[in-house]
Amino acid sequence: MSKTKTWISAARLRTLPLSISGIIVGSACAFPYFAHHPHFYLIFTFAILTTLLFQILSNFANDYGDGVKGTDNENRLGPQRALQSGLLSREELKKGIVFTSGLSLISALILIYLSFGKDHFFTSLFFFVLGISCVAAAIKYTVGQSAYGYRGLGDVFVFVFFGLVAVLGSFYLYGQQLNPWVILPAIAVGNLSIAVLNINNMRDLDADKVVGKNTLAVKLGRSKAKRYHYLIVLFAMISFVVYAQQSEIALWKYAFVLGYIPLLKHLVFVKNNTDPKALDSQMKIVALSTFLVSVLFSLALIL
Repeated sequence: MSKTKTWISAARLRTLPLSISGIIVGSACAFPYFAHHPHFYLIFTFAILTTLLFQILSNFANDYGDGVKGTDNENRLGPQRALQSGLLSREELKKGIVFTSGLSLISALILIYLSFGKDHFFTSLFFFVLGISCVAAAIKYTVGQSAYGYRGLGDVFVFVFFGLVAVLGSFYLYGQQLNPWVILPAIAVGNLSIAVLNINNMRDLDADKVVGKNTLAVKLGRSKAKRYHYLIVLFAMISFVVYAQQSEIALWKYAFVLGYIPLLKHLVFVKNNTDPKALDSQMKIVALSTFLVSVLFSLALIL
């Protein structure tokens, strides 16, 4: 495999649609209020770019952290990682992490300037610190002795950054104000993002337990992790519908619930699953279903 293909593989392109779902939803919620913003589409573009870079950074760091700790080994059920397989060295991955961190912060600075200009110093400073926090969270998930992904805190951080920060943060970028109702789609996207992580952790539960990676799935056990999974997915579905209802959208715009069909099939699959390796296929289904629901829901708000 060429180096280019190796880096593309390490970036894990299948995770990228999920990472931008929150930006799409937050921007759609903002559209009826702030579509007149002179930089609306530029802000949207750089919000998407920044989020993609954060996700790629997280994937590189996750590859590095799990590889160094030996979590990625011959017992791993998912696809081989770049460091695990020897396609990238530790030094190469380190350089990739530093380079992507720099790009993501540059993109974040441009985004902040487009949103707040020169007149909102403290707000700009807050969002810059938030950007640095995103970089730190992406790296510290598996890297270092205090990696939070090894202490069962991955779900919390995913919910905060993929849900609350992505949706509420992008909404705020357009008009420097918040609508309390937007917490509902933020919770929805955050929960569905957790669902992807939980599928990954249920798949790797046995291997993670052996190497001391105490994810929430490991702490709960397989049966409770399944029940937790049903709860977060169903609550996400309800949250989208409640927000749509208070927005008083036309009945035909509830077509976004068609995206619930693969999610409901997915829940049945998880309930009946007895082979952890078979869960690998479900990560893509949940990620793409989240993206589909997010797009359809956003169109319902914009049209």
